[in-house]
Amino acid sequence: MDPEHDSATGRKRSQRPQRTHHEVAEELRARIRSGALRPGARLPTQARLAQEFGVERGVVREALRVLRSEQLLTNVSKGSPATVAPDPVRALTGPEAPPLPTTVALAPRIARAFAAEHVEIDAVCLTSVSLTLALGEPLREIHAGRLKPARVDVRVLLPSRDINLAFPVAVGQHGDDRVHERWLAMRNAQGQVLRHNLLALRSTHGIDVRVTFRALPFTPPVKLYLLNGAEALFAHYTLTRREAEIGQEHLETYDAQGTRSMLFPFRQGAGRRDTAFVQQSHQWFDALWETISSELVLTG
Repeated sequence: MDPEHDSATGRKRSQRPQRTHHEVAEELRARIRSGALRPGARLPTQARLAQEFGVERGVVREALRVLRSEQLLTNVSKGSPATVAPDPVRALTGPEAPPLPTTVALAPRIARAFAAEHVEIDAVCLTSVSLTLALGEPLREIHAGRLKPARVDVRVLLPSRDINLAFPVAVGQHGDDRVHERWLAMRNAQGQVLRHNLLALRSTHGIDVRVTFRALPFTPPVKLYLLNGAEALFAHYTLTRREAEIGQEHLETYDAQGTRSMLFPFRQGAGRRDTAFVQQSHQWFDALWETISSELVLTG
């Protein structure tokens, strides 16, 4: 868009919406997670970060406070640049880690799970998009020669194409199949990518890989990831009313942003409560897998 002049100052002001502190925090968090910002490194000053992201300094301060609350940053103050925590991976995955958005919390845990000789991942979700994204880092580590599990078993439960989904749905338009068809296309595409990327490890690295999908006869109100029998990650799908563009038309829908769902970690051996949750989650998943789920084909 063309900039416009600020009538009070004569400066040009961009019409582009300013980023929120959550968006700034997400970008900095990604840099820490990827290693672009290494443990102990000092961040640029708040003024430089504000300039880089095109936001006010107050937005930067709020973003840094969020990362400090997640134990990813230390020395967050007005007087000096913040510092990356000595062990940010533990801050994201350790027993004291707070619940974080799925895109933040899942990837480092999946990467850690791939350090095992036998990797076992079970998932209940709406489309598998978060799982597909989270697998990117361990796949890169395998191709770089830093990880090589002997075996990978992945089981995924997704809603059946033949049911009336509780969500996503069009608001007040019963019988409108366009939202359902868009969800189905995403479910199939993400599942195919996930399966292709994992099965490719057979030919490229000689890893024994099995990827299996089954269909549920209901819409899961929550998502669950089970890692190596030792960890359960649980999140609610929280519905919002939002606009979706389908074809050339804008539709009001009820939908959930699964990638932003807050993921709560439970770990075997971290206490009686956590251990019981992990064990019960495995029993719940296995019961669904072995009873009411059915064959799922990622086409059409």
